[in-house]
Amino acid sequence: MSAPISRNSPSPGSLSEDTASSSDAVGETITAFDGAEALLRAWGRGLTPDPWLTVSEWSDTHRWLSSRASAEPGRYRTERTPYMRAIMDALSPGDPTQRVVFMKAAQVGATEAGNNWIGFVIHHAPGPMLAVQPTVELAKRNSRQRIDPLIEESPALKERVRPARARDSGNTQLSKDFPGGVLVMTGANSAVGLRSMPARYVFLDEVDAYPASADEEGDPVGLAEARSLTFAHRRKVFLVSTPTIRGVSRIEREYEASDQRRFFVPCPYCGAMQWLRFERLRWEKGKPETAAHHCDACDARIEEHHKPAMLAAGEWRATAEARDARTVGFHLSALYSPPGWKSWADIARDKETAAGSDEAERVFRNTVLGETWIETGDAPDWQRIAERREDWPAGTVPAGGLFLTAGADVQKDRIEIDVWAWGRGLESWLVDHVVIEGGPAQPEAWEALTDLLGRSWRHAGDAELGPARLAIDTGYETAAVYGWARSVGFAQVAPVKGLEGFNRSSPVSGPTFVDATAGGKRLRRGARLWTVATSTFKAESYRFLRLSRPTSEELEAGAAFPPGTVHLPGWADTEWIRQLTAEQLVTVRNRRGFAKLEWQKLRERNEALDCRVYARAAAWIAGADRWPEATWADLEAQLGVPSGMDSPGGLIGRPDAGPQGKRRSDWLGRREGWF
Repeated sequence: MSAPISRNSPSPGSLSEDTASSSDAVGETITAFDGAEALLRAWGRGLTPDPWLTVSEWSDTHRWLSSRASAEPGRYRTERTPYMRAIMDALSPGDPTQRVVFMKAAQVGATEAGNNWIGFVIHHAPGPMLAVQPTVELAKRNSRQRIDPLIEESPALKERVRPARARDSGNTQLSKDFPGGVLVMTGANSAVGLRSMPARYVFLDEVDAYPASADEEGDPVGLAEARSLTFAHRRKVFLVSTPTIRGVSRIEREYEASDQRRFFVPCPYCGAMQWLRFERLRWEKGKPETAAHHCDACDARIEEHHKPAMLAAGEWRATAEARDARTVGFHLSALYSPPGWKSWADIARDKETAAGSDEAERVFRNTVLGETWIETGDAPDWQRIAERREDWPAGTVPAGGLFLTAGADVQKDRIEIDVWAWGRGLESWLVDHVVIEGGPAQPEAWEALTDLLGRSWRHAGDAELGPARLAIDTGYETAAVYGWARSVGFAQVAPVKGLEGFNRSSPVSGPTFVDATAGGKRLRRGARLWTVATSTFKAESYRFLRLSRPTSEELEAGAAFPPGTVHLPGWADTEWIRQLTAEQLVTVRNRRGFAKLEWQKLRERNEALDCRVYARAAAWIAGADRWPEATWADLEAQLGVPSGMDSPGGLIGRPDAGPQGKRRSDWLGRREGWF
C-alpha cells in the first residue's frame, strides 16, 4: 500500500542547510549535460496552457497564405476583411452558437474563413471534422488547391499533419489525420461519404450547388448535419453559399430562419449606421467609373476611398428574430469588397453589361449582390405567341439555323416529335412536327422513328440538314425505348430522363450506362441514359418566348433578333402553341413548411413543351452551350451563311437570304465523333 502524498510545501526559510545543498547538487547534475537548458525550456512550455484564442485571433497568429491559393500571399490579416471577424469567432468553441449561416456574394473571403476554421480545429480544438463540397471531384480539387497549401504554409499545422509520403501517415487526398481528430472531405453527391463518421464540426460549402438528393438517400445538408447531433451543444455547423433561385435556394432558406444579420457601417459625413444597398449606388449612365454610394440619412456622396475606414468601424446587427436561438445568419454583398478587390465601379460596369439579358442579370444578382434570382414562371400568353408566328416554306430551315435536333415524347398510342433548328446565341426555329401513330408496342412505330433519323430538311442555303441528335424520353415504356435506342446506336440518339428541380450547375448530366450483366456489371456497350433538369430548360424556354423583338423597320435597317429568340412557323396551330405554354411555375410548401418551386400543368396536354425541352437537351449534349466562336463560324461556312449573321437586313429568320450550294449536313456528326 503506498504512502499518502502530502500537498504541503515547506517555506523556503524552513529548509535545512543539508536539504539546500542537496538541491543544489541535484540542479548541477540536471544541467551538467549538453542541451539540458533547451530540454527544461521545452518542458516548461509543455506545462504552459495554450492561449485562449478565437478563430480570427488564431488566423492572425498562425495562418499563412500560399501563392498557390491566394492572390495576396503572406500572413493572413483579418483587418483586410473585417466583416469576417464575427463570422469566424462565432465558430470558436467559446461561442454558444451551434449553426452559422453565411449567404454571400462571390469572392468576399468566405472560403478562406472556412479554411481558417479548419486550421483552428487541427491546431487548437481537435475533433472529427467533415468538409463537404458539391461533388467528390470538387472535394478532391479543393484538397489539392486549398487544404494542402493551408497545411504546408502554416508551421503550426505542418507539424501536426504528417506528410502524405510518410508511411501510415493518415494523410490522403480526402482525409487528414491529426492528434485528437480527423478531417474528412467528401462530396454532397456521395451518401456514403456523408454518413461515414460522427463529426463535431461540419463545414458545408456552396450548399446551393448540392444535388437535391445524395444517391437518392435524402437531402445532403440533412445527412451531413445528422453526423453532428451526438455532440449536442459542442457541435459547430458552418453553411456557406452564393444563393441561386428564390424558392429553391438552400442558403436563403437557412438565412431567413436565422436572425438575418447585416453589416452596418458609418457614413463618413453624418455617422449614421447603415448597411450597403445596391439601390444607393449611383453613377452616370455609361460612366461606371463615377459610381458612389449615397448615405441613407444625409444622401451624401460616399466615395470608394472611404470604404476602408467604414469597414473597420462596421458591426453586425440582427434584423430579425431567429426561429432557433442556436443559429445565426450573415448576409454580405460585393459592395463590401475591400480595396483592390471588386470596386463599386466594377459593380456598376457589371450591371450595365448585364442589362437586357435575364441570364446575365441572374448571375449579377447571385454573385455580386448575394441575393436570389426570382424566376418568372408565368406561362407566356399563347395568343401573343400565336401572333408572332412567321412565314417561311414548310419543311425548310431558315438561314440562321445551323444544325438540327429533335425531341421525342413517347405516349401510349403515339410518338410525337418536334424538330428544332439552332443558331448562334441559341436562337431557335421550329422546323417540323411529326406524329407517329401507334404506341411503343407497335414495331411499325419504331420503324417510322428510325426512318426519321435518316430524313433531311432543306436549308435556305440549299444544303440538306439531318438531325444531329434526337433525345427521347424514357419515362414511359422504358425498356422499349432502351431497346430501340440500342438497335439504332447511341451516336445519334440520346435516351433522357427528366429530373425535378433546378440544377444550374449542370442542366444535363451523363451518360450513365444502364445495362448490366447477370452479375451486375455495367455494360460499356449497353444503353446510355442522360439525366435532364427539365425545370431549367422550361424556365429558359419561357424566358426566350418573352423576349422583345425588333420591328420590321428595324430588321430592314440591319437589326438582329436577341439571342435565344424562339421562331414559330405559320403552320404551327393553336393547339400546339397552347401545349407549348401549358405549365406555370408555382411555389409549394412541404409538411415542414419549406418552400420549393414546382412546375404544374395548366391543361392536360403539354407534349409540345416536353418535346422542346428534349430537343434543347439534345442541343446541350451536342455541345452548343460550350462551342467557341470558331465552331459557329465553321458551321456557317459549311452552310454558306455569312459569318456572324451580320449582313445588311439581317439574315436571321429569312430563308431567302442565304447563297446556294448543296451540301450534306452529317459532317457535324463526323466532326463531333458521333458517327
